Amino acid sequence: MDFVHDAPANGRPFRVLTVVDQWSRQSPLLEAGTSLPKHVVAETLDRVVPPGTEPRSITVDHGTEFTSRALEDSAYRRGVELAFTRPGKPVENAYLEALNKRLRDECLNVNQFVSLEDTRKKIEAWRIDYNHRRPHGSLGHLTPSEFVTQSQETRRATVGAPF
Repeated sequence: MDFVHDAPANGRPFRVLTVVDQWSRQSPLLEAGTSLPKHVVAETLDRVVPPGTEPRSITVDHGTEFTSRALEDSAYRRGVELAFTRPGKPVENAYLEALNKRLRDECLNVNQFVSLEDTRKKIEAWRIDYNHRRPHGSLGHLTPSEFVTQSQETRRATVGAPF
C-alpha cells in the first residue's frame, strides 16, 4: 500500500490509496479522497479484503497512516503482518511503485479531474483496465485477472488429480 498525490482542475489536492497484490499484480483498490486519515485506511482494507482471503503480509512505508494503531489493530485481528520498507528504499515495494508510476503516467497526467467524483470514476476505470486488459510480461503476458483465473484452474486440476 502507498499513496499518490495529485490535484484536479479546481486545485483541491487529493490522495489515492494504492494497493497491489504482489503475487498476481492485481490492484484490488485505488481509493481517492481529499483526506484519507488513519482510520479510513484500515476501514478501506476491511471493506476490500473479504474475511478468509487475507494476505500474509502488507508491505507499507513508514507514513503515519501505515504506522497507526488503527491499521495495526486491523492487521492483527486478521492475522496479517505489516512489513515496513526501510526509509528511502522504495525498491522494497517495487510492484507498488510500478503501479504508482503507471497510474501517474497513464491516468493522473492525462486526465483533467473536475470533481472528486469524476476523479474516482476515472481512476476506477483505469484500475479495471489495468487488472483485466493489460498483459504483464512477468505474468507470462497474461493480465492479472487472467493469471489468477489460470492459477485457480491449475490448482483445481492439480488438487483433483489422482496420485
